[in-house]
Amino acid sequence: MINNISCRIKDNFEAKDKAREITLAISRDVVRNCRTAMYNIHNEKYEKALGLIEDAKEMLERMNSLLEDHPDIYYSGFVEHAQQEFVESTVVYYILRSDNDRTIPGPHELSVSDVAYLNGLGDVSGELRRHVLDLIRKGRPGEGEDYLRLMEDICNCLMMFDYPDAMTRGLRHKTDITRSVIEKTRGDLTNAIRQQKLEKAMKELENRID
Repeated sequence: MINNISCRIKDNFEAKDKAREITLAISRDVVRNCRTAMYNIHNEKYEKALGLIEDAKEMLERMNSLLEDHPDIYYSGFVEHAQQEFVESTVVYYILRSDNDRTIPGPHELSVSDVAYLNGLGDVSGELRRHVLDLIRKGRPGEGEDYLRLMEDICNCLMMFDYPDAMTRGLRHKTDITRSVIEKTRGDLTNAIRQQKLEKAMKELENRID
């Protein structure tokens, strides 16, 4: 009798361990896809980025299916991390692609948990700051103001969820980082716009003197 019980338990453990190993490998592929997609987004290769994001979504759906009977593995952390990376790259894609009205999908559309969505959103400001700095380097700081406002909207959204870390998984820390990123970006934009105005005024003065 004991042997039969132990065999059943062992079979359950074997199935759980197999599901964990497979989905852990898939989660790494999701993260890799999303980071490569982000690289392509910043290089304005949106079609390639979208393909990587869609592949990542399919991989996440497969993970959900494989772990349907193993909620303890599903909530162990690595699935949520993969979902966060997916949310971050998807939201940045929808914001930065030129033919979009910046309407971004929510957690239901992306099939991720609310907590993973919010934490993924908490990483978006860092990528928007990177885009703003690119605009400054290209001599187009004025365009960065729209993205600064988006960063502020994201921060205001995150600040609504002032709950214990046991519920939000470190969201408060990400919100603090987002605020810091916003202040740095605001300072960089202010200096760049002032510099641009000064250079324009000097050029106009030179033209009048000539």
